Formats: sequence, C-alpha cells, structure tokens
Amino acid sequence: MELILDVVLDALIDSLKILPFLFITYLIMEYLEHKTAEFTSGIVEKTEYFGPLWGGLIGVFPQCGFSAAASNLYAGRVITLGTLIAIYLSTSDEMVPLFISEQVPIPTMIKILAIKALIGIIAGFIIDFIVHAYHKAHSKSANDPVRIEALCEKEHCHCDDEEDTGFLGIAKSALVHTIHIFLFVLALSLILNLVIELIGSDNVALLLKTSPVISHILAGIVGLIPNCAASVIITELYLDQMITLGTMMSGLLVGAGIGLLVLFRVNDDKKENINIAILLFAIGTVVGLLIDLLGITI
Repeated sequence: MELILDVVLDALIDSLKILPFLFITYLIMEYLEHKTAEFTSGIVEKTEYFGPLWGGLIGVFPQCGFSAAASNLYAGRVITLGTLIAIYLSTSDEMVPLFISEQVPIPTMIKILAIKALIGIIAGFIIDFIVHAYHKAHSKSANDPVRIEALCEKEHCHCDDEEDTGFLGIAKSALVHTIHIFLFVLALSLILNLVIELIGSDNVALLLKTSPVISHILAGIVGLIPNCAASVIITELYLDQMITLGTMMSGLLVGAGIGLLVLFRVNDDKKENINIAILLFAIGTVVGLLIDLLGITI
C-alpha cells in the first residue's frame, strides 16, 4: 500500500508540474487559431531559420513542461522539426535542481548546460537544413501547413464555434485540451512510476555500469522513459561517479521529459512520432559516446 501511495503521489506531482505550461501553450495556440489565422502561417517561416537557436537556449531551463509545450506546438506545425529536436535535446528536467542540491560548482553546471544547448542548436539547424533540402529536391514546400485546428478536432473541444471566439471561449477550449493531456500523462506516469519502483533504481544503476557502448545505449533507453524520474536516476549516477560524463549526456540528451509522451498523444502521425523518438535516441547516444571517446571531462 505504501508503494502504491508513493507511486500515485510521484505521478501526480510530475503531472501537476506541466499544467501551467500546457494551459499557457493552449491559450497561445487557441488565440493564434481564432484571432490570427493569417499570421500563424508566417510564424513557421520565421522559426524555420531561428527556431533551433531559441529552442535550444530556452530548453536548458530546469522544467518538465517546456518539452510538452513544444510537442503541442509541433503537432500544430507552429515550430519546425529541428526546433522540436533542439528543445528535446537541451531540456534538462531535474538535472539542475539535483546539481544545486549536491552543491555542484556553478561553472560546472553552466558548462554542462552549454553543451546540451549547443548540441541541441547544432542538431536542430542540421535537421531543418536536411528537411528543407529534401522538400526542395522533391518540389515540395519545406513547411507543413499550420494545422492547429487539427488538435481541436482530435480533442472535440468545439473551439471552432462562432460564439466561442471571445476570451472565455478561447480559455475554455484551452482548458479542455489541458485537462485531456493532463489525464493522459497522469495515467501513463502512474504505470511508468510503478514499473521503475518494481525494477528498482539500483538495478538500473547496475545495467548502466556495463561495457562503455552498452552503457550509452542503456542510458539512452532510460532517457526515453517519458518521466522526470529518468533524469533523476541518470544525474544521481553521474554525481556518485558511477557513470561517465558521456554516458550521462547520452541519457539526458535523449531524455525529453514527458515531451515524447505528449507528442504521441497530440500528433496523429504515429510513424512520424516513432521516427522522431529514434532520431532523438540516435543523436543522444552517438554524441554521448563521442564525448567519452574524445576524453571530454568537466
């Protein structure tokens, strides 16, 4: 019973953390849909070139909600794939609070955050360049049309009703979206937390202390767990000097908090979602392995 209560409490806390981010994101998206329909198309054009830069920089701030917000924005095609990946790679989740609690020197924290942000920015720009070049070669538009209304249709929030174009209508629609995603995240977080508790963080630590290559792959797999607990485990192992900087980076670069969880919920193209997860995993683990092979330490 105590185990179940702990799992429920942890899942509830993790899920509550994203509520403000989700609600604000949906408010913005609903406003864009209702008030600035023509202007939203221009947003994609502007973020095509600079999205990965601000996405990588903002993503380093210690919170779980920004990756969830990014997933919603990508599902609505307000941001590019490169911007989404930049945010996922730079997102730090619980790493910074743990560093602070363990009194890790500020210069060390800044260096690690800078590495994550830089990797995210570079990867984001490369991805957007490749996507743009691919579409140009195939005579297609490099940008998907903005389709925020698709989220509304999926959630059945009736936010396209004529009488609901005022602030109260926009807020109501945003609240409906937020509640739906919150319940979805809460349910899966309960399952994930229970699995982690049953396996045990000690057993996860043992898995990550195997051979170098395997440890990076396993760290990446742990990082894919759509929960802040993954970043806690990986960061603690690094602070205890049980894994290398590269192995930690493999897990934390892949770890996008609950961003992937929300992406699978709001983006209808499941094949695309799987490809995004695979791309994130590949970038994170390869970069982490390169960090160790180059002997980079902090």
